[in-house]
Amino acid sequence: MAASVSAVVSLPSSKSTIVSTRTSLISQERVSFTKVPHYKNVSTSGRLLSIRAQITTEAETEAPAKVEKISKKQEEGVVTNKYRPKEPFVGRCLLNTKITGDDAPGETWHMVFSTEGEIPYREGQSIGVIPDGIDPKNGKPHKLRLYSIASSAIGDFGDSKTICAYQVLVPNRLGCNRVGSKLVFEKEGMILAVLNQDLTGSGQVSLCVKRLVYTNDQGVEVKGVCSNFLCDLKPGSEVQITGPVGKEMLMPKDPNATIIMLATGTGIAPFRSFLWKMFFEKHEDYEFNGLAWLFLGVPTGSSLLYKEEFEKMKEMKPDNFRLDFAVSREQTNDKGEKMYIQTRMAQYDRELWELLKKDNTFVYMCGLKGMEKGIDDIMVTLAAEDGKKI
Repeated sequence: MAASVSAVVSLPSSKSTIVSTRTSLISQERVSFTKVPHYKNVSTSGRLLSIRAQITTEAETEAPAKVEKISKKQEEGVVTNKYRPKEPFVGRCLLNTKITGDDAPGETWHMVFSTEGEIPYREGQSIGVIPDGIDPKNGKPHKLRLYSIASSAIGDFGDSKTICAYQVLVPNRLGCNRVGSKLVFEKEGMILAVLNQDLTGSGQVSLCVKRLVYTNDQGVEVKGVCSNFLCDLKPGSEVQITGPVGKEMLMPKDPNATIIMLATGTGIAPFRSFLWKMFFEKHEDYEFNGLAWLFLGVPTGSSLLYKEEFEKMKEMKPDNFRLDFAVSREQTNDKGEKMYIQTRMAQYDRELWELLKKDNTFVYMCGLKGMEKGIDDIMVTLAAEDGKKI
């Protein structure tokens, strides 16, 4: 009888990949390899090539049995496109606060919207937001913009089974205290909002949005329509929401997986949702016992998003969470080069490569496209060196 072994290997691409390998011991017989088409099993549409090895004897040439692809991500019951642009869900802004320092290059805001349990999203999904107003170019309502969700599936305020937001710092540089059935948010001694409703189980969704403002070639200041609409929202304001959408960034099923997350700026949003589920919540059907390793790249220290939250996680679970920042305008490596995310990763290249060869290691990337080449270069070099040793 023929035996078989299959492996999934990562090829260099301009997107992040999930690296997954499966091997088994086989007897020494003649081996033939057959390539099969590319398929997607990635965080942001990277490429994987599956190679299936069929072990045969000289007298036996049976075709290999077709292997059914089984997803390793938490896709069961995932809802997509429940609300569409023509019939959006209308939520309310519960909280909106700036989470970057005053000297940071640009503003980033953390905002929480009520969903009343009507938007059943998962960690790693996105929602669409339709800004108020009319597009002056065509006289029609503005088109929606997609944003990665920055909260876990139960929201920042959690439910009765979680550690919940008000027991830790959320969002970054923001204090939150429970007073009876109210949540009181304050910053630097100033009360920002008092939520009178009991939020337990009511459902919320959070976003992390950078305000887009730039000067065009004609010297005119241009403001991004949706980002400025969102950053200017006041508690109580209505917001039109579509979705949820996306399955590419869903968390792995395996609670013992190694999850490497590469983020720049607001690309941290989906990973905040992952990490909240892993470390700040308690679930009957999920307890994370693997390794989560976050690399976050920003230009300045005052731009670090959710720093206190992540440091709290590391304090709580030092054996399960590793945290590395890359602050490009303030840090350098031993060669005096600016510390971009790929520069920081290069300091752990051998260790990362060994993790990537494990069957249950997953790599996710979200943020600026510019980090991709540097990361590819590191992995290609290590793959070449590793190949020479085989």
